[in-house]
Amino acid sequence: MAAVEEVDDVGRTIEEETVFEKRERGEEAETLTPWEQHSSIISIPRFDYKAPSSLLHHSHSGFLVTCNIKREKSATKEVMSILGKYIGSMHEEKPEVLNSTASKKQKVCAQETEEGGEKTVPLENDALQETGENPNVEDLKLANEEHNSLMSLVKLTKSGLLLFTFPVENSPNTTNIVSRVFQSMESGALKAPIWCHRIFPVQATCGLTEKELRETVSKLVQRFVNDKDNTLSKPVKFAAGYQRRGAEETKGKIRKDASDVLVQCPLLDRIKCFETVAAGVKDIVPDSVVDLKSPELCVLVELLPLSRISSGSFVAAVSVLPHRLVSTKPKLCIKPLVPESKHKKGPN
Repeated sequence: MAAVEEVDDVGRTIEEETVFEKRERGEEAETLTPWEQHSSIISIPRFDYKAPSSLLHHSHSGFLVTCNIKREKSATKEVMSILGKYIGSMHEEKPEVLNSTASKKQKVCAQETEEGGEKTVPLENDALQETGENPNVEDLKLANEEHNSLMSLVKLTKSGLLLFTFPVENSPNTTNIVSRVFQSMESGALKAPIWCHRIFPVQATCGLTEKELRETVSKLVQRFVNDKDNTLSKPVKFAAGYQRRGAEETKGKIRKDASDVLVQCPLLDRIKCFETVAAGVKDIVPDSVVDLKSPELCVLVELLPLSRISSGSFVAAVSVLPHRLVSTKPKLCIKPLVPESKHKKGPN
């Protein structure tokens, strides 16, 4: 196995070691890539074990991130450094939101020391200056602090997935944040990520029942229609996408017979889910039509494979997005951050 693939006792590759760790062993500090600098400043967050219960009873916004399997820690650090910049600029406009939220919500994104004893040590300023591409350390620390107070990391049962949620009282426009990430990448202001594949902006969550899903879709479609930035034709063309990552694992834990599971939750069936989504769209836009090639309005539903929830309970993440943020082939889903051919095998 090549040296770059070697892993230490806390799951980090050799190339993720910090300057501090190398100096402790008496080795000469090498020039670090921007990603290595991020990993030395941004700590791995703890899981918020209260979050799944909250998702069962309240709607949350957030981000569902797909990444390389067995690289969840690296992807967590990476996505925190990406999103922190845009969440920070959002709260510069509304600082009172940040202050009130930080005082109410317990900080759950703390330094992870329980699994493997991993410690994160701030990189020294002189080591940062050795690189040709020097990120602003204070900006990265600020991004980390804002994530600490604003977002919770939710434990999932499916590998290659990360779920971050905002508290109920603070629901920022996650779609705008992801749009800005794409714009920054297209302009060259933001480098392509190494570990993260897609960032799905979760606008709302709901129980996977016909009533809740239909109501949630209708509410989000109404918001989309009211947004002056969205230009719609007549009839409105829409499409729906449904991801059931982790569904098979969940079925196996409940009952062996899949038909019994569908009785408990009929919306696990794709056709039933699409019918419910279409009904929710037509509640707001009666003359809408399905168009899978060039939809103006895209409804994406993601089953969330949550850990520590009661058997038979299912929660979905729902968003209504413009065509520019989605891919229609081979299936309708959020656009990848970089071409998929450049990624190792992992969830789409």
